[in-house]
Amino acid sequence: MKTLIIVDPQNDFMPGGSLPVPGGDEIIPIINKLQEKFDLVIVSQDWHPKGHASFASSHNGRNEFETIDLHGTPQVMWPDHCIQNTGGAEFHKDLQTAKIEAIFRKGTSLEIDSYSAFYDNRHLKSTGLSGYLKEKNAKDLYFCGLAAEICVYFTAKDAIKEGFKATIIEDATRALNTEDFEKAKAALKDLGGKIITSSTIEN
Repeated sequence: MKTLIIVDPQNDFMPGGSLPVPGGDEIIPIINKLQEKFDLVIVSQDWHPKGHASFASSHNGRNEFETIDLHGTPQVMWPDHCIQNTGGAEFHKDLQTAKIEAIFRKGTSLEIDSYSAFYDNRHLKSTGLSGYLKEKNAKDLYFCGLAAEICVYFTAKDAIKEGFKATIIEDATRALNTEDFEKAKAALKDLGGKIITSSTIEN
């Protein structure tokens, strides 16, 4: 079953949001068209409680975008973003949702971040996504959304570890840092993943 996983297409990651990805809104029309080419469409949603440990505002004297050690794991200090039940956590208003069968929320634990839609950053807690996909007999996974080198990459990487085929649709994602995305693409290919454009996907 050919499956599209839309990663975090949320307002805070769009231009004007608290953690904007350059050109983040440009991918929404592409994602809307893509959905028609897939048997199964699901979406992940960053869903942080107030005062989340990944927020710079939760640590006195820490600046946004610096990296600290958080319980033995490197953690970037992000601006407050995608806080539960806020407008910033909502999906972009133009995202078509009729075909989306399930939403998997991540980053819900106060003390640990979750870039991947499969697990938190220390792999302590599963979101249940892997089991859901296996129950659906979904094996061929395609990824789009935000941000390319962070949540999209880590989700695709975990998909490979879980035994799925993983392909990132490059024109349906945008990066916070394009240099880091180049490194992420190379790393994913080394693991057996693929990078393609939406025009190469057949109905």
